[in-house]
Amino acid sequence: MAQKAKKKSKLRHAEYYDMQKTFDSLYADSKSGEVFGHLMDIISAPSNIKLAFRNIKGNDGSHTAGTDGRTIESLAVMPEDKFVKLIQKQFRRYEPKAVKRVEIPKPNGKMRPLGIPCIIDRIVQQCILQVMEPICEAKFYEHSYGFRPCRSAENAISYAYGLAQRNKLHYVVDVDVKGFFDNVDHRKLLKQIWTLGIRDTKLIQIIKAMLKAPIEMPDGENVLPSKGTPQGGILSPLLANIVLNELDWWIASQWDEMVRHMKHPCKVTYYPNGAEKKCNSYTALKKSNLKEMRIVRYADDFKIFCRTKEDAEKTYYAVKDWLWKRLKLEVSDEKSKVTNLRKRDSEFLGFRIRLRRKSNSWVITSNVCDKAIHRISKEMADSVKAIQSSKTAEEISLNVGDYNAKVIGVQDYYCIATRVNLNFSDIARPINGQLLHRIDGIKKQGEIKNRYLRKRYGKSKQMRWIGETPLVPLAYVQFKIPMRKSRKINPYTSEGRAEIHDNLRVDVNSMLWLMRHPISTESIRYNDNRVSLYAGQDGKCAITGKKLDVQTCICYRKTNDCKKGNDSYQNLLLLSLQGLAIVSSEDMMSVVALVKEYSLNAKVITKVNKLRATAGLPLLAAK
Repeated sequence: MAQKAKKKSKLRHAEYYDMQKTFDSLYADSKSGEVFGHLMDIISAPSNIKLAFRNIKGNDGSHTAGTDGRTIESLAVMPEDKFVKLIQKQFRRYEPKAVKRVEIPKPNGKMRPLGIPCIIDRIVQQCILQVMEPICEAKFYEHSYGFRPCRSAENAISYAYGLAQRNKLHYVVDVDVKGFFDNVDHRKLLKQIWTLGIRDTKLIQIIKAMLKAPIEMPDGENVLPSKGTPQGGILSPLLANIVLNELDWWIASQWDEMVRHMKHPCKVTYYPNGAEKKCNSYTALKKSNLKEMRIVRYADDFKIFCRTKEDAEKTYYAVKDWLWKRLKLEVSDEKSKVTNLRKRDSEFLGFRIRLRRKSNSWVITSNVCDKAIHRISKEMADSVKAIQSSKTAEEISLNVGDYNAKVIGVQDYYCIATRVNLNFSDIARPINGQLLHRIDGIKKQGEIKNRYLRKRYGKSKQMRWIGETPLVPLAYVQFKIPMRKSRKINPYTSEGRAEIHDNLRVDVNSMLWLMRHPISTESIRYNDNRVSLYAGQDGKCAITGKKLDVQTCICYRKTNDCKKGNDSYQNLLLLSLQGLAIVSSEDMMSVVALVKEYSLNAKVITKVNKLRATAGLPLLAAK
């Protein structure tokens, strides 16, 4: 659910700043084989820079400081024109600051190194990402799913299930690349970017500078990297996909792409769910000596499905050799293997996948993997301890909300495991025991006021309450068939976007006027939220409900207390001149006259009175 909302919001943002047509054009040109020699003009355009701020400001990482100690807050208060000029200056002579190295624990107990660039460098990377992504998307292989728009782990799992069960490819080549992100060859990567058609030498020099940026280690020492791309950088996932895209297409050329290059190729067609229809050319291929192999990849985690053990073993050695010779990437022999899914499990993206006999066929059975079960159990136990240590009712409510959010998150991700109900029942048993013994006053009866929780858990007899706060049941989850990515969905075509969301309902020209006429004395955050409000309010005054005139409307602060974030979206309203008079005029006779003129109902009058009370003005009589 959260992923879907994120997809929609990114498309909305591109529409706010009138960049969608540009991205569509880049995608179409890349698809037709065009090369791009002058991308810096688009990357450094004010609208692209403002869009980058919009896309970054909501990320959790935007509040994490790099080596310069600054966060998004230090940029959000800058006047818009000053902010744009600051970022444009970076592009003229780019010298990235040192990347901050931090280490976070992995599920297996080891530490994962992350590189956190400074906030200005993150804005620069976001500007580049927005322009490079549509070009690369046109060149990327269909069945790589990690860190790509409108794709998810669920899509990857769905395709993997289909290859094993429907296509009857029962042997899996598990390949583990040693420290992929730390071993990316810079020279090879820059050549791959050039091969994709990105031939703006200024841009390539900037990317090279990013890759060579010094890394500030936890002990304060600066290290100059000779290879690798830091995990944590905004551009790193795209660069990783560029590196492994060559592998995707090499595997595809061994089988799938052969159908398109045969002497008498058939037209490739698809079922509504995105699955490919088999034609006579596939029958001819199966009679050849070619090895049938299909790849499904999520970032650097990939599986290659084969029909026979012999094919799988030959494929393993061929891929190992290819990765080293072409990409200078080493494979871990200890962690890599060929798995017969009829006899053993294969782990992928937190799931254990296996085939089991059912009547005369083999069907997919999947479980939550052991590492994930251990991690979920620990996180839930920690949340129970947090609830137990709560001192006030407000703190209890906050910690229960955190517990519920974690439960919903893991249920949403792992519900595509066929045995998820059994797995989560096993996880829930000790957690429920801890809740019972650690927390006093747990009730079996109560009211679920939240509409979403009521719809999702209202029928469950496992619901519990702590005071008035509902505690959602960890074991109340059922298997959901994973969704395959529809081939129609594409963020860079109008038809593909129609599958995701409707275009903005408000007048686009009015939106563009607001975007192109920022209030120069106000911050970048204020002007960005001003544009958002116009869309959020459907182009209407928040008080009168009438259509706004963008040239005279006012972006009104509910409170001027800077400590409460007076430029935040929640603190702003777009008002017409009449709406402004209703909430801020001291002339009560004119205010009452306007209320009658616009026939404001009791709900709106209550809203007006809250705003007037905040401003210390006399209130209207309630209806």
